Amino acid sequence: MKLLVFSDSHGMPLYMRETLEKHRDVDAVIFLGDGQNDFQMMRALFPNIAFYSVRGNCDLGCADMPVREILDLDGAKIFCTHGHLYHVKSGLYTVVCAAREAGANLLLFGHTHEALETYDDGLYILNPGSCSGFRATCGLVDISPAGILTNICLLYTSDAADEAR
Repeated sequence: MKLLVFSDSHGMPLYMRETLEKHRDVDAVIFLGDGQNDFQMMRALFPNIAFYSVRGNCDLGCADMPVREILDLDGAKIFCTHGHLYHVKSGLYTVVCAAREAGANLLLFGHTHEALETYDDGLYILNPGSCSGFRATCGLVDISPAGILTNICLLYTSDAADEAR
C-alpha cells in the first residue's frame, strides 16, 4: 500500500495537487491538518483515492473533525495527529507515548513545518513538513509484507521548474 502524507498547506494547495497528479497510483492520502479547505478540494479532484484527515490548530470551523485518528491500513496501525495538542514543537516524548499507548507502529504528525523521518524501537515516525511555501515537502509511505518504508519528498511545481531554467 502506497500513502502520500501532507500537512500544513495553509490555503496553498498547488503542491498537493501537482503531487497527486504525478502519483495517481497512491492508495490513500493522509492530511495532518492546517488546510482543511485544501484537503476537501483535493478529495473532490481525486475521487478514486481514499482520503483521511485530522484537524490542525488553524482549522477553525472544523470542530467535527478529529484531532487524532488511528488507522489500520494493510497491516500497519497508524497514529495520525496534527501535533499541537501533544506539544511537538517542544519535543516528541508526549506524542510518541500516545502512539505507543495506541499500539501504533507508525506515527504521523505535522505542525512544526519541519520534515522528520526516524525510527524508534518499533515505531516509525514521520512528519511530512509543510506542503506549502519555499522547500515544501510531503511524506511517502510504502506498507508491504516486508515492513514500512518512509520517505520525505521535496515538492516542486512545474512553474517552479520553469522558473529555474
